[in-house]
Amino acid sequence: MTARAADRARYDRATAHLDAPVAIVDLEAFDANADDLLRRAGGKPIRVASKSVRCRALLERVLARDGFAGVMSFTLAESLWLARSGFEDVLLAYPSADRARYAELTADPKLASAVTVMIDDVAQLDLVDAARDGGREVVRVCLELDTSLKLFGGRVRVGARRSPLHSPAEVADLARAVARRPGFEVVGVMAYEGHVAGVGDAVAGRPLRSRAVRLMQAAARRELAERRAAVVRAVRAVAPGLEFVNGGGTGSVQHTAAEEAVTEIAAGSGLYVPRLFDNYTSFRGRPAALFAQPVVRRPGVGVVTVLGGGYPASGAAGKDRLPVPYLPEGLRYDPQEGPGEVQTPLLGTPADDLLIGDKVWFRHAKAGELCERFDTLHLVEGDTVTATVPTYRGEGHTFL
Repeated sequence: MTARAADRARYDRATAHLDAPVAIVDLEAFDANADDLLRRAGGKPIRVASKSVRCRALLERVLARDGFAGVMSFTLAESLWLARSGFEDVLLAYPSADRARYAELTADPKLASAVTVMIDDVAQLDLVDAARDGGREVVRVCLELDTSLKLFGGRVRVGARRSPLHSPAEVADLARAVARRPGFEVVGVMAYEGHVAGVGDAVAGRPLRSRAVRLMQAAARRELAERRAAVVRAVRAVAPGLEFVNGGGTGSVQHTAAEEAVTEIAAGSGLYVPRLFDNYTSFRGRPAALFAQPVVRRPGVGVVTVLGGGYPASGAAGKDRLPVPYLPEGLRYDPQEGPGEVQTPLLGTPADDLLIGDKVWFRHAKAGELCERFDTLHLVEGDTVTATVPTYRGEGHTFL
């Protein structure tokens, strides 16, 4: 029996009392992935990206381990909810235009001390001030640096379109604007190199593309390391009390941690290891989060149909954004239909051994987005479900 076949047998036994659709997290794999992130971080603390987890119980589990510290949230509403739930260090990774939540933040000393907001434009400070509604608490601010690699005089750009702040001078100018403004304090700098951390460098069947990605990433790492260090020096000259410099992501943990200027690493997807993280040469994780759909039809030889399963991930549309049938091994989509909202035909010889009501296990393309489809996660240890915990959705929250 292969390792994957053994996992399938465990998951089927663990969830035999549960009707599919159902989602699980294999705690042994989850903890092993956490260990690997810590190893690659080389002693620098890891801030957990909540977007990639979306389950308070699992955030608490990983943050209870030495080496993990703080949460990187994705909306202001989520940030306040986490702070009210007892999370004491929440960094909002994206600028917000949520005036009502800014009014709450600036009026509550506990929230203001626990939550740091992201900015890259003076206009965002204006929005906060306009939303204060009498709130006088000092807002903790993190400045975001654009990490994109610009080539040929800026005519070619590699990287996500995030912050407009690219140079040390631009970031320092914004730091000075914050320093002059009552009610704000610069406490951090963030630079997320998504073109390194979130792009696989070993694309199956694409050796030339894979080599090009590796060459691009090596050049991007060198350029960013120098620029990030210069940015930190420039900001510290304005804000000597700077508390943290955040960088990285699951795919670049060890590279970002090697930079002296970086004080903490952000990671989250590496805990669940969705399918988009199969194409990396720098690490191998264990799939920890899976979902199962029930077989509801047997249309013919070599074909079964499962209920639902069409859970595409965000990003540029393509096959890499689709979940993949994982267990039993050897199933594939019908190219004429793909994964559907209400039914998904699956082809392959393993289909002939599946009966009505059997489970087919899938992996999502991304990590936390799976939790937008399920109210609960069943936590599996060995071949037993040892706990069932709510996702954000299960607690009544869909923040985006």
